[in-house]
Amino acid sequence: MPEAAPPQRVLGFDFGTRRIGMAFGQRITGTATALPVVAHGAAGPDWPRIEQALREWRPEALVVGLPLALDGGEQATTTLARRFAHALGERCGLPVHLQDERMTSIEADRRFAAMRAAGQRRRHDAAQLDSIAAQVIVENFLASPFPPPATPGVAP
Repeated sequence: MPEAAPPQRVLGFDFGTRRIGMAFGQRITGTATALPVVAHGAAGPDWPRIEQALREWRPEALVVGLPLALDGGEQATTTLARRFAHALGERCGLPVHLQDERMTSIEADRRFAAMRAAGQRRRHDAAQLDSIAAQVIVENFLASPFPPPATPGVAP
């Protein structure tokens, strides 16, 4: 059976225990746009905001950053991100790809600092760092000639 073509439009997520960064990307240009962060608290993610983004951006697939340790091992947040990816896939009915997010925080910090230096971000915009990280995750996914396969029923 031939492999499915990689998705052209994706909505990406940088999972966090307080906030979830979001970004939309498309394969034609390989670029992504940071979107507003989504709250994530004791009651779980702000599902209505995520569902609103799905309706607005109409992605073909979803990308969730997988927070691995530098040595590639799993850590506590890895399990939480997998659970979020599983719930996201079940709720939305779209394929979910897990993207290694090691080193994305460094690139997101660099971009955020450059934006602040250019006067595009103020101190209170620090929550947007999570969406800039999601932007980097999506760009890395789109740049991969062999993106990670969709994970139906992402194991928690």
